[in-house]
Parts: sequence; C-alpha cells; structure tokens
Amino acid sequence: MSSESTWSKKGPESYFPSIEKTYGKPISHWLSLLDAMPEKTHMDKVDALKTSHRLGHGHANALVAYHKAQK
Repeated sequence: MSSESTWSKKGPESYFPSIEKTYGKPISHWLSLLDAMPEKTHMDKVDALKTSHRLGHGHANALVAYHKAQK
C-alpha cells in the first residue's frame, strides 16, 4: 500500500504518499499507533504524533482525521 497510485488524492488520504516518503513508515504503522490511543481526543492524538514521533501538524492531523473516519 505504499504506492502513490494506491491512495486517493482527496481529503486526509492526499497526505499519505508524503507521510510515507518523509517518515519512512507505511500508513498502517501510524494507524496502529492511533489504535493504541482510543481514550485520547483528536488533538491529543495529533500532539502525541507530533511530540513522540516528530510528525508535522498537517501530517499528524491527516492521519488522525482518517483514522477517526474509519471507525
């Protein structure tokens, strides 16, 4: 799933190719981390990705928004 052609180019998913390229991990890695934070709010999850994993705000927010939409 790391191919750019795999991802939709709309909404939070439009960030996925850049996230994978910039941080060297598949999207499934980041979604698994978010699965482990069910009690946290949206912004707490964004802050955790930014603080603990050094993601930029836009990338972290896109991952959290996508994760939330899948639940």
